[in-house]
Amino acid sequence: MNTSDTLVRLSKAGIYKDKKWLVRDVDLEINRGKIVTLIGPNGSGKTTTAKIALGLYKSISGNVERNTQNISYVPQKVSIDWTLPVRVIDFMVLTQNLKQDDISEALDLTGVKHLKRSNLRDLSGGEFQRVLLARAIAKKPDLLVLDEPVQGVDFTGEVALYSLIKEISEKLNCGILLISHDLHVVMSATDYVVCLNGHVCCCGTPKDVAQSKHYKELFGEKSAELLSIYEHNHDHVHSSDGNIIKEIK
Repeated sequence: MNTSDTLVRLSKAGIYKDKKWLVRDVDLEINRGKIVTLIGPNGSGKTTTAKIALGLYKSISGNVERNTQNISYVPQKVSIDWTLPVRVIDFMVLTQNLKQDDISEALDLTGVKHLKRSNLRDLSGGEFQRVLLARAIAKKPDLLVLDEPVQGVDFTGEVALYSLIKEISEKLNCGILLISHDLHVVMSATDYVVCLNGHVCCCGTPKDVAQSKHYKELFGEKSAELLSIYEHNHDHVHSSDGNIIKEIK
């Protein structure tokens, strides 16, 4: 791919802290219009790797090449005082200046424009995640980093959100670094997968990773069997047991 499309490239990147490696020797490239997904067990270094890509650590090993400063980050946890009557429209401009047209466009793309006057505390888990996405994309980032963006959402909602993330990547032509605990749900919405366990265990297309012995060792044969469901043309949505629950039109 043309180097102008490369937003971030990690080469043998890692961080050593408190006499141990949090993650080491990570090679990773994020290109415009593509989605890269980090998976791995708890403590495997997914969030640490994302923060290395974001430039949040002062001292790392290896090298990070970053070709844009226009980056939006949605962390895994957002601290909000739910007793305060904060409306969606107020939350959108909290700590950032945005044009009203950009706010409306972002809320419209994420499907929550009708909630702009609603209080955050009245939103469902899925609605709140869509507002977080809207807030992140309103400044039209080149790179969008999402740490577990389906927190507090049921299975059907997860599928819908990952479909939305794919749509955002295509419409904004931005690169996306996505952290997910569940490859079989995100599989149809990602271009490249990096499986971590303190280092890169395996990487490649979702299908390549699903067939990797290292993936099976980490997540078990059952998880690998579920992933095989998603290897065909994805014109419908499955439940976690493989049954078709919705057709995609």
